[in-house]
Amino acid sequence: MALLELRDLSVSYGEVRAVEGLSLTVEPGEVVTLLGSNGAGKSTTLKAISGLVRPRAGQILFEGRSLMGCRPEEIVRRGVAHVPEGRRVFPGLTARENIMLGASNRSGLSKRQIRAEADAMFELFPDIARFGDALGWTLSGGQLQMVALARGLMAKPRLLLLDEPSLGLAPVIVQAVFRIIAEVRRRGTTVFLIEQNARMGLSVADRGYVLESGRLALSGTPEALWANDDISAAYLGGSRAVSAAG
Repeated sequence: MALLELRDLSVSYGEVRAVEGLSLTVEPGEVVTLLGSNGAGKSTTLKAISGLVRPRAGQILFEGRSLMGCRPEEIVRRGVAHVPEGRRVFPGLTARENIMLGASNRSGLSKRQIRAEADAMFELFPDIARFGDALGWTLSGGQLQMVALARGLMAKPRLLLLDEPSLGLAPVIVQAVFRIIAEVRRRGTTVFLIEQNARMGLSVADRGYVLESGRLALSGTPEALWANDDISAAYLGGSRAVSAAG
């Protein structure tokens, strides 16, 4: 059974059809990347899964159970965590406090347990370990992204939804973020990833899907997508062709 399955999912904003008839699966233990240009419907797809927007039609199944009509907090309790584009770290809270908020869906935990788990997050994210007491507004973009990722993992999700984790980050920080994504997967968390940097997204993925104007245009392994001339030109900057010429 797929961990996540979308069946003919359609989402509209008024008269605008953002996603139309989308079907895909994410298997347990995979990293799956969703590619597409701005406005293709990628973020809307994640918002529909996490209950932030209501689909017009179709089905969203998580572990074989429908998520349709569930409130976002119920979806988190079922095991789906969403790290949205823009990080949304609270500027007036410390990095540690922001991270600890990620455990708010898990009942029965003491403050001491939550702090211990936050300490474990700092081991996974060593680049922010010494900034635990720094307020959110003082952190760099890369540090904010790592705090947002750590906060999502504090929910102990079986499925982590990541929306553009490399957006606005320096290349060296992007590399660090993707090393962490690979480590998160190694530890058993399934990841469904939207990434504008298609090269990085495919570098950690088992499979990829490509959206065009809200519709599924192509799917396959990273190798198959990389070998597709249209995909290479549109989302990989023609890098394959350049490399072959060089």
